[in-house]
Formats: sequence, C-alpha cells, structure tokens
Amino acid sequence: RMPVVTPLPAGEGGARAKRGRVRVSVLRNYRNQPSGTVSRARSLRRNATESERRLRRALREAFPEAKFRFQVPYGPYYADFLSFSAKLIIEVDGGQHADAIEYDDARTRYLEAQGYKVVRFWNNDIFENLDGVLSIIATALSPSPSQA
Repeated sequence: RMPVVTPLPAGEGGARAKRGRVRVSVLRNYRNQPSGTVSRARSLRRNATESERRLRRALREAFPEAKFRFQVPYGPYYADFLSFSAKLIIEVDGGQHADAIEYDDARTRYLEAQGYKVVRFWNNDIFENLDGVLSIIATALSPSPSQA
C-alpha cells in the first residue's frame, strides 16, 4: 500500500513547508494487509452485535480520554476494541467462541506477543454486569506501578 500523503497547510512547518514539503503518514494497521481487509472491517463495524454497540457507547461515556478503535485489523486478526496508547485490546465474545477456544487462544498469544494486553468479556457480562466490565477495563487502562 502507498502511504497517505497530506500536504502541510500554508503557514505550518516554516520554510520547509514553503518549499513544498509534505507530511507522510502510513495507516499503521492496513500496511501489508491482504486485499479486502478494509471492506471486511467496515462490514464488521456496520453489523456490530448489540453487546458490541452497548460496550462501545459505555467506553465513550466512561473513558472519554481513551481512544479506542472499533473492529481494527491487526495482523491476521480483527480486534473488537483496540487502544494503541494503552496497548489494550478488548474482545467481546458470543456463544460461538465456546467452540473456538483454540483459535481464540492462538489469537490472544499473537496479540500479546505484539505487546498488547487482551481482555475478554462474554456478551452476557456486558448485558448483566456492565459496571463490573467497565471496572475491569479501568484497571487495565491504569498504568501499573512499574510503568508509572
């Protein structure tokens, strides 16, 4: 994939901007992804489960300073909720995940090897104990004493 090139607005960047310099940023997750990755992520976002929608609203309300991306491609997987700054991935699992334990374990190992903490919740946890779920997420977002 080609990097996204954004021209600097006039007046920004001093003399360099006046000479036609541009700022280059690469979409970090879509680099080296197979064809169809972005469209699948969009489809996952559009067809979110009720538990994912409920948690998404709750995350925005409870942690407005935290930046979570929703249904993000990461390596060969898609993360339900991902915070780059907190290095945290939140997964919302429905009943189908009871039959995919080995797949989920491999996925968790991969994401943890990339430096992320993975926290999983069952759909019914979100419906029946949203405050408890948010409490666990708050703990995961808080830096540990060794990081402070």
